Amino acid sequence: MNIHEYQAKEILRKYGVAVPDGHVCYNSASARDWAKRIGEGPWVVKAQIHAGGRGKGGGVKLARTPDQVRDFAREMIGMTLVTHQTGPEGKLVKRVLVEKGCNIANELYISLLVDRATSKVTLMASTEGGMDIEEVAEKTPEKILKEPIDPLVGLLPFQCRKLAFKLGLEGKQVGQAVKLLIGLYEAFVGYDCSLLEINPLVVTAEGDLLAIDAKLNFDDNALFRHRLIRDMRDYDEEDHNEIEASQYDLSYIALDGNIGCLVNGAGLAMATMDIIKHCGGKPANFLDVGGGATIERVTEAFKIILSDEKVEGILVNIFGGIMKCDVIATGVIEAARQVGLEVPLVVRLEGTNVEKGKKMLAESGLNIVAADGMADAAQKIVRAVQNQEKG
Repeated sequence: MNIHEYQAKEILRKYGVAVPDGHVCYNSASARDWAKRIGEGPWVVKAQIHAGGRGKGGGVKLARTPDQVRDFAREMIGMTLVTHQTGPEGKLVKRVLVEKGCNIANELYISLLVDRATSKVTLMASTEGGMDIEEVAEKTPEKILKEPIDPLVGLLPFQCRKLAFKLGLEGKQVGQAVKLLIGLYEAFVGYDCSLLEINPLVVTAEGDLLAIDAKLNFDDNALFRHRLIRDMRDYDEEDHNEIEASQYDLSYIALDGNIGCLVNGAGLAMATMDIIKHCGGKPANFLDVGGGATIERVTEAFKIILSDEKVEGILVNIFGGIMKCDVIATGVIEAARQVGLEVPLVVRLEGTNVEKGKKMLAESGLNIVAADGMADAAQKIVRAVQNQEKG
């Protein structure tokens, strides 16, 4: 789950992380009034959407007067902001963050994430703040500094000082860095984050450290522990089908292809998408119904796939263990009847109660193509979709 920048900064303030004074505004008049309350200019007006690259798209502006703040807010609120992370469709801006500007002397990059290679939370830093970190990692990987954190003792001051020196900080900045980095780590662990990113962390002309941007992502599986974070969820920033899927504990991610996938198990779902691509098709989604799905969840999963107008065919690929094949068959039949199936459907079943499931599908009276094995299933659905396009 993601939250907005202004929400991330509210959380970081609680952990003693220095962030600019600011306030979120939903109209231009409020933006001008809050600029006056914050104090002397300049001010920064920042569009609030769940995507990076806002500055390049016109979503970050520096204002010299309160009236300029109002004008920039008026331009941004209601605009569709397109960045490299939103895709060509962009995102509608419904609010802006008005912040006090600062004198930037240097920009750094800081992040915390779970490193699967070490199975530890890792603190990453770079002198290349304000840039796309993926580009930095590709072109100048030596500029990415990493500090693995022992989960038993947490982030220690000496680790913070070591990174601070490598980033070129000195004097009082080192002490500030220790406080800031430990605060970030405590926020990361305290709220079960999957990513915490400060880009950039600036050194001001006065020699202070200030987090002028903040991004927090959270582990969905831990949200039951954090009511505050759940309440920050902005449904307008998420795909409608992904929201619907979450109501039924389904793992769904929309893609840009035309072959819908209904699979049990994340690994099998990834393999299914790969083999569809290998056979010349394009998957329309990642959808994992899980190992213990009910008939209701399977039915809703099917409906979600078919609600995507791009879907021209569906591949159901199930390996029945805990998830029995007859349950999947019942869900597929029920959903197909409810929505009125009009696209090709290929079903591959293996595992517990497979014969019973296949028999149910065969006797359903629906236009369902049975497949033997993943390769056969992928070939059949790709061929069916291609033939339908030609026809």
